[in-house]
Amino acid sequence: MISPIVSVPRPGAPPGATSLVEALEGGAVLMFPDLDFPFSAFEERFVERPFADGKAKNVNIRGEAAELRGAAGTPEEQEALRQVLLRYRAFAQGLIDRYLPAYTGKLTLAGTSYRPFDVDRRKLSWRRDDTRLHVDAFPSNPIGEKRILRVFRNINPNGQPRHWRVGEDFGSMADKFLDRLPGYSPLSAKLLAALRITKARRSEYDHLMLHLHDALKQDMAYQESAPQADVHFAPGQTWVTFSDLVMHGAMGGQYMLEQTAYLPVTSQADAAKSPQRILAAKLGRPLR
Repeated sequence: MISPIVSVPRPGAPPGATSLVEALEGGAVLMFPDLDFPFSAFEERFVERPFADGKAKNVNIRGEAAELRGAAGTPEEQEALRQVLLRYRAFAQGLIDRYLPAYTGKLTLAGTSYRPFDVDRRKLSWRRDDTRLHVDAFPSNPIGEKRILRVFRNINPNGQPRHWRVGEDFGSMADKFLDRLPGYSPLSAKLLAALRITKARRSEYDHLMLHLHDALKQDMAYQESAPQADVHFAPGQTWVTFSDLVMHGAMGGQYMLEQTAYLPVTSQADAAKSPQRILAAKLGRPLR
């Protein structure tokens, strides 16, 4: 089954679904067509040209200090862009509080990013090529017993949609790849953390997800023939998904905002639907 797109009109009752949380945890992408996030006349410059230094894919803020990283422009412009990202962080929290209240107080907001570059024009290695179907996993930042929830918004001023591919459900994908993955070494994970190559010790789940991420991106036969569908998110639309569960590839589009949040598996309505528990069930044992 391909991940469904669930449109959520105001005030927030998706047609044919009893719960947005149930849909989200089941592998859906929630799409909000008409939530307001206006730009001031000064802020409109951020969608007229990329205000990025070009050293990284995105401009972002993280942590309490919300220091702006990767931006270009005058000090006044950079501070205005930082304020846009702070406002988007609040927008994402407000969306969660209104439409996903079961997660309120349980989520931790992480990085907030401004993504001004056209996906099609980035020349990246296969591992960093996000046009290929993948699930999210962070090499230096182990997730362990947390989920990756992301809130995206297309802010393109010229009508250009954000073009995604979405793939088959996580369990069906895992059935094809799990047997190919190398075994987990607790000693290696401990060493990586001791050397500060990773911010914490990689769990077996982190190990499996990193290798799934790479195996998926390397397998061009799978990329071309796997069950998948094209999705276009228009300017002004906002979409939310668990990006560690939903197979996705960003195929095109320029100018987007994104908020990452972490949710403990134990705070889900149904922890059995998490990739952590799905992988454990397929292996027939708890993950280490």
